[in-house]
Amino acid sequence: MTAILNVLQTAGIILLVILFFNLMIFVHELGHFLAGKWRGAYIDRFQIWFGKPIWSKTINGVRWGIGWIPAGGFVSLPQLDDMQNIEGKADIPQDLRPLKAIDKVIIAAAGPLFSLLLAYVFAVIVWGVGKPTAEMQGTRIGHIAPNSAAAAAGILPGDKILAIDGQTVTKWAGNMEGVRELVAMSEGEHIQFTLSRPQPDGSEQTITIDCGYKVPETQWWQRSALRQVGIMPAMPAIVGDILPDSPAAKAGLKEGQTIMAMNGKSVYTPYAVIESTADGVPMELTLSNPDGTTATTTITPTIPVNWQGKAGARAILGFNWASHTADIRFEHPTPQAQVNQSLKWMKETLAKVCAPGSNIGMEHLSGPVGIGSYMYQMFQAGDGIGWRLVLWFAVVLNVNLAVLNILPLPVVDGGHVVLGIAEMLRGKPVSGKLLDWIMNGFVMFILLFFVFVTFKDIGDLVGGKDESEELPPPVFTTSQQ
Repeated sequence: MTAILNVLQTAGIILLVILFFNLMIFVHELGHFLAGKWRGAYIDRFQIWFGKPIWSKTINGVRWGIGWIPAGGFVSLPQLDDMQNIEGKADIPQDLRPLKAIDKVIIAAAGPLFSLLLAYVFAVIVWGVGKPTAEMQGTRIGHIAPNSAAAAAGILPGDKILAIDGQTVTKWAGNMEGVRELVAMSEGEHIQFTLSRPQPDGSEQTITIDCGYKVPETQWWQRSALRQVGIMPAMPAIVGDILPDSPAAKAGLKEGQTIMAMNGKSVYTPYAVIESTADGVPMELTLSNPDGTTATTTITPTIPVNWQGKAGARAILGFNWASHTADIRFEHPTPQAQVNQSLKWMKETLAKVCAPGSNIGMEHLSGPVGIGSYMYQMFQAGDGIGWRLVLWFAVVLNVNLAVLNILPLPVVDGGHVVLGIAEMLRGKPVSGKLLDWIMNGFVMFILLFFVFVTFKDIGDLVGGKDESEELPPPVFTTSQQ
């Protein structure tokens, strides 16, 4: 019964994602449709998705339909431009008169305008219900990966990051302004870190370090990884439930204790302890009890008996770490603030895609599959978080849809606006074989780009090869098996 409910839940989420996509497409195309009706244009079809219709119906002379290629949509307006190579052959009346240039501009601009208006509608709803925010606060470094760029540069656990490449940073991740994002989106051969380093006397010293970076390898069908320097955020190393007969149990560790130091060195994250246990060497732990007192114990990590001889087996202490749940709060940004934030993110992303010193490229942009995957993950969040995240994401998507379509590029709405304005200035339509070649070439570019990003979207969903053996839950005595 549980499996059936899970399948129904998954199907329901997928259906919601599809409905959201189609709502945004429909509203955008509705702008063209209503503007066309207002300006007296001939409308042949209104179709969601491209390709041959899998369903269609004629209402008041307009063929309404759904195509078989799940991407985009269109309103067929033969007087605006010949788009039959994308939209299919249109039934054009013999006595069809050309549209005025101003009508073409209005009809073309109406789609992006309606997308922007829909963004504001969603933004007003988010303003009322709240936007879930779970940013990783704090910029203290908890762990440096061995052989990483940060280790080579001399960055140390306990350092607090004040700025990256001159940009002040106050959180580890969130809103494209955290440590993680600034490292990934950095440019040039080195990343400059401004750090506050703890001193033995308790003071802090401000230093600047130029650090290299590494880009992890991915499979050929996946997107290339982004820049990493090998740092992890600081978080308390709190002991969770302790396994029977484990080294932790024998050493007297108690659930709720916090490991403050290991062999006399401060501990800023559980990863420092995990990394040090692998060799099975005895270690001295300084612990902070929940009542504020401290304790010291010596413990020797061991390999669980049921891990002996297995690939990836290593010595452990024998307890689980207490989970750290993000502190989720609900913000209520104004509609204009949400739209401004979306525009800012879009500008920064496009700038990084175009920047010669950036590792972010066209492949890191997402198509319908990737965007749908993000929305699916958002919908899965419970406690009233998922649907609020989707509403906020809808603001971002519709702002992007409006801006991308109003750009002065061939085929898209902005290109039609430019042609309409040029016609008003010249007094006659812009035409010719060169324009046809440009339009057809851009159509081919869009189709190839769509196939490319969709391939990468699917590649990221499939993931890479994982040949590691999954270890069973650890057991420390044969009597437990």
